[in-house]
Amino acid sequence: MLSSQVERLFDEPPLHFTEQHFQLFREFKEALNKGQIRAAEPDAATKSGWRADAWVKKGILLGFRMGAIIDMSIDPARQPFIDKSTYPVRSVTLTDGVRIVPGGSSIRDASYIGRGVICMPPMFVNVGAYVGDGTMIDSHALVGSCAQIGGNCHISAGAQIGGVLEPVGALPVIIEDEVLVGGNSGVYEGTVVKRRAVLGTGTILNRSIPVYDLVRDAIYTATETDPLIIPEQAIVVPGSRAISHPTGKKWGLSLQAAVIVKYRDSKTDSRVQLEDLLR
Repeated sequence: MLSSQVERLFDEPPLHFTEQHFQLFREFKEALNKGQIRAAEPDAATKSGWRADAWVKKGILLGFRMGAIIDMSIDPARQPFIDKSTYPVRSVTLTDGVRIVPGGSSIRDASYIGRGVICMPPMFVNVGAYVGDGTMIDSHALVGSCAQIGGNCHISAGAQIGGVLEPVGALPVIIEDEVLVGGNSGVYEGTVVKRRAVLGTGTILNRSIPVYDLVRDAIYTATETDPLIIPEQAIVVPGSRAISHPTGKKWGLSLQAAVIVKYRDSKTDSRVQLEDLLR
């Protein structure tokens, strides 16, 4: 079984990697490229609805251990690229149904890119990531290692979707189906954004920033065991919270926060839908 073979090779590394080991790793990468295995999967038994697949993360890390530094440049003099031999640029063909608009984008091998995905230049998808069908990754956007992006999402220009590769048991960032991540937003440290949520321009979500839900009179934060979870259809915008410390209060300082101001309705849907003409 692929999982047990990968874990054994990771946990008991040989003095030298053989062709058989490299063939196993190629099979592992192909399964990632096809979306047959993922760094994280839906799991209704967990509070977040997701669980990390530690063995998949081990396999990705194994690739860095196995690879040698090589010259990957198309033109070494004008634009050199030097990286691990195990992680070249991902191969994409016309039959994959993916649009990669010219202009300097890069998709790393061992990542899944669904049909109908649009990649606007320059953008970057890192190893282990999963991008669902029909999603748009806009200019200067980053999909980090092992991040899981659902279908029909819009990752707007300048947005940063952080990844979590280590520790292997940690949940990566999850963006579920039909989410809009506004321009220059950042989602980090295993945050889970549930389906059809909207992050306004410049919204930052991580384990340290609380989210205040004005509609439901609730505050969402990460805990030692659970990530920050943004509810389905929430509209989240940047906010701030006053500092209660006497010195901070004296100076009128505030700290970063995020605020849920409403939940999606038909008016929201009409404003955030992707234009069919773009496809």
